Amino acid sequence: MSRPSLISLQEWAVRCDLAALYRLAALQGWDDLIFTHISARVPGPDHHFLINPYGMMFEEITASSLVKVDADGQKVVPSEYDVNPAGFIIHSAVHEAREDAQFVMHLHTVAGVAVSIQREGLQPLSQHSLFPLASLSYHDYEGVALNPEEKARLVADLGGTSLMMLRNHGLLTLGRSAADTFLKMFMLQRACEIQIAAQAGGGELIRIPAPILAGIRAQSDKVMRGSGASLAWPGLLRRLARQNPGHDV
Repeated sequence: MSRPSLISLQEWAVRCDLAALYRLAALQGWDDLIFTHISARVPGPDHHFLINPYGMMFEEITASSLVKVDADGQKVVPSEYDVNPAGFIIHSAVHEAREDAQFVMHLHTVAGVAVSIQREGLQPLSQHSLFPLASLSYHDYEGVALNPEEKARLVADLGGTSLMMLRNHGLLTLGRSAADTFLKMFMLQRACEIQIAAQAGGGELIRIPAPILAGIRAQSDKVMRGSGASLAWPGLLRRLARQNPGHDV
């Protein structure tokens, strides 16, 4: 790990975690070439955040290559890469509105987009679905996210939830740590995959009873963040070190 001298220890730690999220998303097959984004708030009072260099593949991203932008989407330090303007609209809206949104992950997975198109959205069909359903919201599609006026509507729809389906578009999760944010996305994505597979199998689907869904809300925080995330994250980093090392440079 080689930290540039102008970057603080605190920012470098965030950069390493964010670069790990990008590479882990690629390992999971969640990337969409260069067209989705994961961001992180930079520690400190300046309201800066880090996002991917537009044009770099997820498996290539490193801590030092991430682009730092301000609240207006302007680069804070020089970079040969620009920032995806749609990425800035979505991510800046969430970072500005939610103090707990240290990391924001937005993906266009096949299963995630497929379920976002369904009128009922995510249904209580599997154990995996119960945890996302405890904190899931929806935002209707308004076209490619280039209109700053959409930010207020997206934030209003997000409310106090930490997982969102962008209708006809994809998935979004947020968290206080990279670990929390990744595990929320893993559970949401896996629940979508299971739902699509179950629907493809045909026949009547058995929905989990409402009392069980209500009861799981009390347990979701423990599974989706805290102990569950902190246990999974070191293993994910070990997998990354084996399969695609070099994110922390």
